[in-house]
Amino acid sequence: MSIIFKILIGIGAIIALLLIVALFVKNEYAIQRDIVINKPKADVFNYIKFVKNQEQYSKWVMTDPNMKKSFRGTDGTVGFVYAWDGNDKAGKGEQEIKNIEDGEKLDLEIRFIKPFEGIAQTVMTTEPLPGNQTKVNWSMSGRNPYPMNLMSLMLKGMLEKDLAVSLEMLKANLEK
Repeated sequence: MSIIFKILIGIGAIIALLLIVALFVKNEYAIQRDIVINKPKADVFNYIKFVKNQEQYSKWVMTDPNMKKSFRGTDGTVGFVYAWDGNDKAGKGEQEIKNIEDGEKLDLEIRFIKPFEGIAQTVMTTEPLPGNQTKVNWSMSGRNPYPMNLMSLMLKGMLEKDLAVSLEMLKANLEK
């Protein structure tokens, strides 16, 4: 047996093992993080409902400072679309405001085009706390079809960390 044939068998075995593991990984994923901001709820919600403000706190939006951006509709209203086309890290896609419960909840749909296609639902909620504080909860959920669901094992931790970093930047910006 030649060494090349052995290498090909090894690669085939690894691929087969990964495909078998993917059979047992959930297709759906859900992550969420929250933070307390020392600002009144109305101030916080009126900031986060404008998607363009993510340029000041979203780690994902800040990934490529040179990305091309386009907008459709009126920011802060249902139907507004923020599209991007960036480097390999930022990829290409768009997010759309699907629903707003004024002062309470912002629902976004994120449609990824590159480096892979997918759709995620993102929800940001605000909850008043004593002392003019606000709890912001940011969640994301989606579905990765087989065998791409294998990526969920690695992505979940990375996405949770990115959400936490983004919330820390949101807090820093609003508390200035």
